[in-house]
Amino acid sequence: MHQKRLRERGYNQSNLLARELGKLTDLTVVEDCLIRQRHTPPQARTSTVDERRSNIADAFVCRDQRLRDKQILLIDDVATSGATLDACAAVLKACGAASVWGLVMAKEI
Repeated sequence: MHQKRLRERGYNQSNLLARELGKLTDLTVVEDCLIRQRHTPPQARTSTVDERRSNIADAFVCRDQRLRDKQILLIDDVATSGATLDACAAVLKACGAASVWGLVMAKEI
């Protein structure tokens, strides 16, 4: 989540979900390795998969070597097209993650 949206909302729902999952499973939660460098309109305001992919393109960066050769579980609250998960996974793999798995709490159907 971009810092601007975090200030507006006051919390990051995916981080809250990840923290609770971490407590239940004893998995390490790393919240600061994937950074949203570009503020984008909410994905829910886009209507097609192509618009979602374009909206999220180059929005994330990772500069954290702690991920090198690690298996990553990426938490998202809602998935519609999967564009955000795909973009995040690509950035994490480029940063050296061995594998990236996605866990979504809700899927639009």
